[in-house]
Amino acid sequence: MSLPALVIFDLAGTTIEDSGQVPEAFLAALLAHGVEATAETVDGIRGASKREAFTHLLAAVSDERPLAARVEAAYVTFQRELAGRFGARGVHAVHGAVETFAWLRARGIRFALNTGFDRDTTHLLLGALSWLDGFADAVICVDDVAHGRPEPDLIRAAMAATGIDAPDRVANVGDTALDLEAAARAGVRWNIGVTSGAHRRERLERLPHTHLIASVAELPALWPEAVEG
Repeated sequence: MSLPALVIFDLAGTTIEDSGQVPEAFLAALLAHGVEATAETVDGIRGASKREAFTHLLAAVSDERPLAARVEAAYVTFQRELAGRFGARGVHAVHGAVETFAWLRARGIRFALNTGFDRDTTHLLLGALSWLDGFADAVICVDDVAHGRPEPDLIRAAMAATGIDAPDRVANVGDTALDLEAAARAGVRWNIGVTSGAHRRERLERLPHTHLIASVAELPALWPEAVEG
């Protein structure tokens, strides 16, 4: 089996530990802006553009203020809540993530990070891990594209940023149903789900995928000839 030229990784739940910070911050922001959502509601939009998710959920709330203004206010609350939670618990890489990045580098395989977070939140998380300043070959945020997941824009932007134009040379790795849907729409050769984050194996099994693994630490084993070499 040939190796990919590019591996694209999601952040929270895939390469950065999420022990509940993201859904907790989302629920807190919704409640602060008049929406009493359930954990199941938030689970359904994990991996999506956070602004798009707020737009959908706040549209159902009767309010005289313009929807766009309410969405932006809720998003600012979400950023504050998320920063506070990661600040209190720390920002930690998923076990084995850094080693997997190094394994890819050693074989000349590019890797990119992509996320439904905005650029400021992404910078906060990556800075806490010293993953800035060229750590990855590209970092694509939802701010950089027209549409978040399940549209394939994030993946295609990562491909463009790294000079890879053939999806059959690309692997995408994520922990949510929307990650898998976006990768399927992008037509990547390796559509890899990890069960270290938001969604369990039982859910990911129902979505298009080529592989399901426990975490990014197991990624090199998908290419055994490269491991042995």
